[in-house]
Parts: sequence; structure tokens; C-alpha cells
Amino acid sequence: MRIIILLLFSYTTIIAVAQNNGSIKGKVTAGTATVPYATVMLKGTQKGTPTNEYGEFMLKDVTEGSHVVLVTAIGYKPTQSTVQVLPDSTSTLTIPLQEAHATLNEVVVTGTRTERRRLESPVAVNVLDSRTFEFTQSNTLSEGLCFQPGLRMETDCQTCNYTQLRMNGLGGAYSQILVNSRPIFTSIMGLYGLEQIPANMVERVEVVRGGGSVLYGSSAIAGTVNIITKEPTSSTYTLSTSSSVVDGEAWDHFLNANVNTVNELKNAGLSFFASHRDREAYDANEDGFSELAQLKNNSFGFNAFFKPTERDKIDVNAWSIHEERKGGNKLDKPADQADQSEYRLHNILVGGFNWDHSLKNGRSSFSVYGSGQNTKRTHYTGMEQSDGWGQTKSHTFQGGLQYNYTSHNFLGGSNTFTLGAEHQYDYTFDEIEAYSYLIDQENNLTGLFLQSDWDLTPALTVLSGVRANKHNNVDETILTPRVSALYKLGSTTQLRASYARGFRAPQAFEADMHIAFAGGGISYVQIDPELEEETSNAYNASVDFNKPSEHMIFGFTVDAFYTRLQNAFVLEEIGTDEQGNQRLLRKNGSHSTVKGVTLEGRLNYDQRFQIEAGMTYQSSRYDEPVAWSSEISGTRQYLRTPAIYGYYVLTLLPQGRFNATLSGVLTGPMEVPHFAGAPGVVEDELYTSPSFIENNLKLSYRIPLKSIKQDLQFNTGIQNMFNQYQKDFDTGPYRDSNYVYGPARPRTFFFGVKFGLL
Repeated sequence: MRIIILLLFSYTTIIAVAQNNGSIKGKVTAGTATVPYATVMLKGTQKGTPTNEYGEFMLKDVTEGSHVVLVTAIGYKPTQSTVQVLPDSTSTLTIPLQEAHATLNEVVVTGTRTERRRLESPVAVNVLDSRTFEFTQSNTLSEGLCFQPGLRMETDCQTCNYTQLRMNGLGGAYSQILVNSRPIFTSIMGLYGLEQIPANMVERVEVVRGGGSVLYGSSAIAGTVNIITKEPTSSTYTLSTSSSVVDGEAWDHFLNANVNTVNELKNAGLSFFASHRDREAYDANEDGFSELAQLKNNSFGFNAFFKPTERDKIDVNAWSIHEERKGGNKLDKPADQADQSEYRLHNILVGGFNWDHSLKNGRSSFSVYGSGQNTKRTHYTGMEQSDGWGQTKSHTFQGGLQYNYTSHNFLGGSNTFTLGAEHQYDYTFDEIEAYSYLIDQENNLTGLFLQSDWDLTPALTVLSGVRANKHNNVDETILTPRVSALYKLGSTTQLRASYARGFRAPQAFEADMHIAFAGGGISYVQIDPELEEETSNAYNASVDFNKPSEHMIFGFTVDAFYTRLQNAFVLEEIGTDEQGNQRLLRKNGSHSTVKGVTLEGRLNYDQRFQIEAGMTYQSSRYDEPVAWSSEISGTRQYLRTPAIYGYYVLTLLPQGRFNATLSGVLTGPMEVPHFAGAPGVVEDELYTSPSFIENNLKLSYRIPLKSIKQDLQFNTGIQNMFNQYQKDFDTGPYRDSNYVYGPARPRTFFFGVKFGLL
């Protein structure tokens, strides 16, 4: 009986105490929007709850007194609020969050053609922001892209140093390069354009790996890289200069300027950028012929916006690139007086506009957009004072209309429908009369697209769409459907899966327009008159985990990909022309398969240090061998494609006055073709390159100038500190200029100064 009485007394005491406790309810916001699935905790206790899809939360049975409510959410700074809880009552809070300097959950547009939070996008989107360019001393776009999972930049010419971006094991022509979501990167621009774009022009780069981006048109088989230029948010300016010395021999200077201005009403602004680069040639093996070309680049441009009403926004952007590069020997003389030389003089002008209008009903919007580019190029490729001069003309125009409608009660969920039409015209003329080399192609691509972005439940989103493509070089209309799904396991984990069909039209692409040296003469590509379109089926599946706490955010991603190519484009040697120059033929080959997995990891501890890393394991093989050489047997393995590659970036005190960054890029072994002709190379061979780990270190110190409310930053460091660089370059004028692999530069010391609001 005593035990029963004691239990009854304890129970009634607990009930009485509970009745005297209170509750806390509230909403978590960011600007005018709410933040779903944020974590709300009573500091110093284990009591907590996530916010619902509307950003609301309720904490029950909270003891009387003063409490600190801690809110954490991916992409936002941890926030604390103090609240007084009274017995038998409910205290109400609205807790505003501020965005953190992180790319985990910022707004992206590339995956769906509409604005979406990154972690809520059914298509996986990676973001490379301007801070990564800064931490890794990436002065150009091409230098920064290697610090993204699944991406690899490679240099493909020993003389002119043209580059290409490889994504998920596929070559550069399989990736769609966008500027402000518009496909104006032509084949000519693709040869050198990623190196020509200065980093101070770029706000961020959004990357979609795999075929989930086929709504942007053809050539998006491997994925899409969307370069978002800087848009002003306040009136600021920045001036910077940096100088590098390559292997203690060749200087590379940059001078950059950015000016932003925004009016008082915040409805109009202008961002202006300018960049100058001057690099000396570098000779790695002291044979008198350069391995890094002499380079002079001047780039400038602007990005402006105007909001005439609350429902309208107009964006206008334009930029210009003037670049001169020369490789070979006798660089102080005209190119046609050298023993071997490649000379390129580019004048590029790019521009575009976009008008966004939201209708009064708040559910509909439309966009009207247009863009264009014009490239003029004078080039020379020749040996022993030959007449190897050529001219290139290229222009592209693209315009379209997109309409969006959101139904908030579509079969129990919310669905955003996107309907659009666009047309792209591209013309390229490239000729060297002395070699009877000519590319004269005109491409017209018309696309109609329809998409459904359906939130079936707060946890499940299904994205489906189809694009109808009509290309002037393809007889039939090609349909490229895609479907993606996102399932959210609570607030920390996202599961994604996607399928997409893509195609490439029969035309000349980037590498087809590069005249190289091989076999003791020049080497050029011809297009098979019977070339037909190449199609693909791509599958992706990924797990994305991110866990925020009061002091730390950590996470990982596992992404598996499988792409099957039908009638794959291949490049085979078909002998020599009447002048003894090597001819390569772009033709349809067998089917091929590219598959693999990409691993990513990231951690930020209290802004004291942060680390991110990525590694890709992949296989790329044709069903049948490709005869890359007419002298030896072919291979099924994709050339110049390592089975493993990756990167890391470790930053100490990223928000501090002093910070240090250690970064690196891994390139695994790959098969590199090596044509005979150079001294000591008597027959063609397929060479397996060694592995390279390029490590870099950057130290920065910022001095606040309080009297003028600006900052002065000094930085210094080493790129490729252990000198992981190719050791067996061909020598002399008869070298195979495409026999190049590994890091783009040897050990390089740099220092710089930056002034402005940093």
C-alpha cells in the first residue's frame, strides 16, 4: 500500500509541474521567405524540433523561466533568441536568419530553369563561388573549375595551350557551357574561352553533372556549366594585382578592377569589370620552343539591372575579350618567320538581355531573352616559314520566351509548369588556304520545351520534361525527355535519381578546329560527310547528406552515373594529304559506355577551418576499338581519360583577417597518344602517363582601413609546390604538340595586393 501511495503522489506531482510549464511556438524566416526543416533547440538541453514545410515550430512542456532558442539551418548562420516562458502559456517568436557564406543551400537556376534552393532542387546542382576562386588563387575560369567534383581541366596543346573541360569522363564537346543561362559558347570560344574569362567577372558557377540539363539543348550530355556574372548588390569597388613567376623564369601578371554601383531605391545597378593579363613564354626543356605560350589579354564588360516596377526586372550584360597568344620559337618575330609557331589573335564581343515579368496573380511569370556573340580570329599554324595563315569568323544569336505557372493545389501538391521556345543560330567560317583546310558551317537549332516541377508532398518532388529539337543537319525532330526525383529524409538527407536522353548534331566541335603539329608536319581534322547525330541515355543516382549544428556543418555526397552513347563520335587517323600533313577523320564509331561514381565531402567548423574534397572513379570504353593511329592497333579505352581524379581545398580562418588555404588536384594515369616525328620518336605509341598530385598554398592577410572603410589585403603562395609536371615533352620543331598531359604549369611562386571592401 505504501508503494501505491508513493507512486500516486509522484504522478500527481509530475502532472502539477507539467501543468505549470509553458510552450514556445514560432516561425523561422529569411527575408520575406520562411525556412522549412530548420533545427530549433533549447540551448543547454536535448529538447528540440525541426520546422515544418512552412517554417513553423512548436516546443511543448518548457519549464518556466528564461530560455535561449538556438536555430540552425543549412546555408544560414546559427541564430540565438532569448524568450521568457510563463506557466500555462505559449510564448511566440519570429526568428530571422542570415545567409552564411556557403554554397550548401543558395538559390540556383540551372537545374530547373527556375529559381530553387539548392537542397530543394530535384536536379543536383553544385556551386563554385567567387570565394573558391579567391582561396585557390584561380585567376581565370579554367583554373577554378578543377575544384569541383566530377570536373577536370586539361591542356591539350604544347604550343598554343588550348584547354578543354572534361566532365564525368566525357570530352569538352559533351558539356554545355552557358553564360547567364544562355548557350553562346561556340566551338571556337570553347578552344580558349574558359582560360580567357577572368575570375573577377564571375559571381558563381553552377554545375549540373549528367544529362539532367538537356532542356538547354544539344551538347548537354555530360552536363552543364552555367557561368553567372557579377550583379551589384551595393556600391563598392575593388582593385587587385598579382604577379607569378613560373619555374623562376617566366612572369605572369594580372591587373583587375571591379566597380559596383546601386541607386538608393535598390531598383537599378551596374557592375563593371576589367582585367589585363601579360604572360611571358616558358620553355620547360630548354630546346628553344615554348611549353607555355606568350599571352596578352584585355577583357572588360558590365552587367546591369533595372526594375521599372515591382513585377519587372531587366538585365543587360556585355563583355569584350582581346587576346593575343603565340607559341613556338622566335617569338619576337612574326609567326611566319619562326621554325615552328602557333599564333592566335582573338577579338570577341558578347552581349545579352533578359526581361522577367511577374503577373498580378502571383502565380505566373514570363521571361523574354536574347544573346549573341561575334568572334574574329587571325591565326597561324606552320613550320619553317610556311604560309600557314588563316582567318576565322563566327557569330551566334539566340533568343527565346519562357512562361512559368505555379498551381498551389495540383492533386494535393504544388506544381510549377514551364513552357518555352527558343532558337539558336550559329555560323562558323575557318580557313587556311595553304592547307586546303576549310570549315564553313551554319547551324540552326529550334527548341520547344515543357516541364513540370511537382512537389507531391513536402518530402517528394518529381521533375519531368521534354524538349523537341529541330536541327538543320538532322532530318527528323529529336525528342529529349528527362525525369528527376528528389526525396527528403528529414532535414539532413536528400535522395535523387534522374534519367535523360540527349544528342549531338553532326558538326565540327572545339577540338576539330585546332590545327596541331604531328608526324613532322601539321595535323588537322576533317568531318565525315556521312556523319550522323550521336544520341545518349544518361542515368544518375545520388545521396546528399548535410548536418548543421551550433558550431559545425558537415556533409557528404555520393553520386553514381551511367551514360550510354549510340553512334559515338570518334577521331581516327586516315593518312596524309598531298603535302604530307596528317589527316584525322571525325566519324561515327561504335556505341560506348561511361560509368562511375563521384564522392564529395565537406566540413566547416565555426568558421575556423573548412575543407571540401571530391574524388571520381570512372570507366570510359567504346564497344569496338578506335583506330587513333594508322600504324598500330586501336583501343577501346577513351584516350586522355584517367580512371581516377579529384581535388581538395582546406582553408584556415576563412572569415579572419589572416587565412591560409592548402589546395590540390589529383590526376590519375591515362592513355595519351604520341605520334612519331620528334627526335627519338620513331613510331606511334600509346603512352600511359603517371599520376600527378598538384598541391598549392596561399597565405592572405587583410588590414582594415577604418578611416576610409576599406580593406587592404596582401597575399603570397606557391602553386604546384612539389613541381608535379610533365618531364618528357617532345623537342624541336617536329614535335607532336598534342603530346601533353598533367598539370598546366610547373612550380610557380606568386604574390599580390587587393584593395577595396573585402
